[in-house]
Amino acid sequence: MTETTPLISCRDVTKTYIMGTQKVHALRGVDLTFNRGEMTAIMGPSGSGKSTLMNLIGALDVPSSGELEINGNNLATLKSNDLADLRNETIGFIFQQFNLLGRSTALTNVKLPLRYSRKPPIDIDARAAECLEMVGLGDRMDHRPMQLSGGQQQRVAIARALSGSPSIILADEPTGALDTKTSEDIMDLLTGLSGQGITVIIVTHEQEVADYADRKIHFRDGQIERDERATA
Repeated sequence: MTETTPLISCRDVTKTYIMGTQKVHALRGVDLTFNRGEMTAIMGPSGSGKSTLMNLIGALDVPSSGELEINGNNLATLKSNDLADLRNETIGFIFQQFNLLGRSTALTNVKLPLRYSRKPPIDIDARAAECLEMVGLGDRMDHRPMQLSGGQQQRVAIARALSGSPSIILADEPTGALDTKTSEDIMDLLTGLSGQGITVIIVTHEQEVADYADRKIHFRDGQIERDERATA
């Protein structure tokens, strides 16, 4: 794959859910590409399709029609085990509520996805510690979530997302549970990761968060309403 080839490519992607006797058209013919190192904010009202798109890009689901390729892999052609490998090796997830194991230390939380990887690093402890150092928590490795602030918990979640050396980070409202200053710190951290070549895609309702992105994509009724790139 060349540097100019998009890391993620959506071509006429649709997603339809059957709910009782009703068909819900969550995505309607979406055409999008995402480049390496690009930081994108996905915005839109509830029910606009942004979360559905994130689920598809996260290989948690497959399109009803159209083609979605990640790193040259057409998701529709992959078996469930291959989708799981793609998620584990290519994608890191960050959630609004952190989703940490409450009784486990920061180090153990970060190690968790490495235990399920088919290609774990030679030293899982060392890799988890390295990731915590990267997010500024080298001195909090033995702390449990209740011993950490909200911002520190989100940093643990980011370290966990980084543990598998992903090409893509998907962040669903990553600052929604944080105060303004802590949100700025987290967004600075995500911006730095984008600068290192990781493709960062954020779902957010907050304009202040979206303003950090290189690109803002607005969804409405399952379609792209606007696709704006920041001007230099």
